[in-house]
Amino acid sequence: MVKNCWPDSDICGRNAEVVFQKAAPDNLCIIFDRKKEMEEENRQVVLFPFMAQGHIIPFLALALQIEKRHKYNITIVNTSQNIKKLRSSLPPNSSITLLQIPFTPSHHGLPPNTENTDTIPYNLVIRLIQASTTLKPAFKNLVHNLIVQNKNQKLLVVADIFFGWTAAVAKELGAFHVVFSGCSGYGLACYYSLWLNLPHRRVDPTQELFTLPDFPEARDIHRTQLPNNIAEADGSDAWSLFQQQNLREWVNSDGVLFNTVHEFDSVGLGYFKRKLGRPVWAIGPILFTGSGSRGKGGGIDTKLCIEWLDSKPSKSVLFVCFGSMNTISASQMMELAKALERSGKSFVWVVRPPIGFDINSEFREEEWLPEGFVERVRESGKGLVVHDWAPQVEILSHPAVSVFLSHCGWNSVVESLSEGVPILGWPMAAEQFFNCKFLEEEVGVCVEVARGKSWEVKCEDIAKKIELVMEETEKGITMRKKSGYVRDRIRVSMKDEDGFKGSSVRAMDDFLSSALS
Repeated sequence: MVKNCWPDSDICGRNAEVVFQKAAPDNLCIIFDRKKEMEEENRQVVLFPFMAQGHIIPFLALALQIEKRHKYNITIVNTSQNIKKLRSSLPPNSSITLLQIPFTPSHHGLPPNTENTDTIPYNLVIRLIQASTTLKPAFKNLVHNLIVQNKNQKLLVVADIFFGWTAAVAKELGAFHVVFSGCSGYGLACYYSLWLNLPHRRVDPTQELFTLPDFPEARDIHRTQLPNNIAEADGSDAWSLFQQQNLREWVNSDGVLFNTVHEFDSVGLGYFKRKLGRPVWAIGPILFTGSGSRGKGGGIDTKLCIEWLDSKPSKSVLFVCFGSMNTISASQMMELAKALERSGKSFVWVVRPPIGFDINSEFREEEWLPEGFVERVRESGKGLVVHDWAPQVEILSHPAVSVFLSHCGWNSVVESLSEGVPILGWPMAAEQFFNCKFLEEEVGVCVEVARGKSWEVKCEDIAKKIELVMEETEKGITMRKKSGYVRDRIRVSMKDEDGFKGSSVRAMDDFLSSALS
C-alpha cells in the first residue's frame, strides 16, 4: 500500500518530489509535480549582457540552458540593435522574452547605430563601455516594473562583468544578483588583479617580470603579456577609472558564475572566493549551438564548409580564427599566410581587414595576402579562406580538424577544448594573454605563437610551431593526449544521468537553488 514515486519515474517526471503516502491516490505524484512546476513558473530571471558578441553569445547560451532545465520566466535585456540579432538566434519554440532598453549612441560621441563592439574600432570600445553606465536609470526602472507586475515572483538578475553597477540596483530592489563571466577563472583573476593593483607601475620600468600581489599562484607575468590598455594605464586614464569602479562593485553581488569547469580551473575560481567572500559557481561549458549567424553578414555556408572538411583526412586541418572583434596587422597577416603555405598543412582561415582599416569593409586579398595566395590554396585544395565568419562550433567538432590557431578568447577556448582540439595561441586583448598562459603553463594544451597586434612575427617561426603541434612530435602527441583528457573531464562535468551529476550540473543546481529558494 506504500507508493514510492521517484523523480525519474514515468508518472512524476524528473523534477517531481519524492512522496511516501499510505493508500495514496494514483494522481498524488502528478499533483506534487504540477505544484513544483507552478513554483518555477513564478520565478523571473533577467539576463543583461554587455553589448559585444563575445558577451551576448554566452548569455544567450545560458538563458537557453536555464530554459531547458526549468520553467522560469526568462528575459534578456539589451539595446535595440542587439535585440534584433538575438531574435534571429532564438529557437522558434523558445519562451524567452527580449526587452529593449533605450540607448542613443550619438549622445555619447559614438557613430549612429553603434550598439555593439563588433561595429567599431577597438579605440572606441572604452567609449561604448562608459556610455553603458548611463543605462542604469532605465535598467532600474525595468527591474522595478517587473517586480511590481509580478509581485509573487522571485527575481534573479544575471549581469555582465562590465555591469558591476547592476549589483547595487538589484540589492536596493530586493533581487538576487550574480555576475556572469564568460572568462576563465584564472584569466579573469589576472585581469581583475592587474586593474585593481597596477603592479607593473610599482616596479622598475626595466624589470620585465613581476608578480600579482593578491594572486601569486599566477607566478611571473611578463610585460609583453599585458594588453595595451593595462600596459598604458596609470590609474587616472579612462580604462582605469572605469574598471576600478566597476570591479569593486562586484562585492555587492551575491555570487559569480563562470563559464568554466572546476576540475581544471580551481585556482582562478579560488581567487574570487577569497577576494569577494561570495559563492563562485563553475557551470561551464555554456555553449551556443543554435543556427543563428554570429558574423556580420559575410562568411561561408555551413554545408559547403563541412563538405570541404569531409574531403580531408582525420586530424589534418588547422583552423585559424581571431574572434568576432580582433584582427592582426597587415605585416602579420602576410607572414601568417606565408607560414600556412610553408607548413603544407590544410587550413580554414577566417580573415578580416587588418588593423588600421575598417573591420567591416571588404577584404582586399590582392593587397593584404601574398600574390596569388588564395588562388594557389584553392586550386591545390589545401586552404579555405573565409571572409568574416565561419561556423566555428561545427568546424571544431569535425574529425578532420587537428589544431585551432586562436586569439584565446574563452568562448573559443571552451568550444575547442570541448572537442579535444589543442590550441596555438595568439592572444590580442583583455584577459586573452592570461588564458593563453594558463593553457600553456598549467593545462598543457597550448603553444603560444605570438602576443598582440604589434608582435613581430616571421613565417618560419609560425610554420615551425604549426608543424610542432600537428605532426607526430613528442610535443604534438602530448598536447593531443592532454586535450583529450580535458575534453573527457568537461564531458563528465556536464553528465546528468543514471543518478550521477557532474560538477558543472551540481554547480548550476546549487546556483539556482540559492538564487530562487
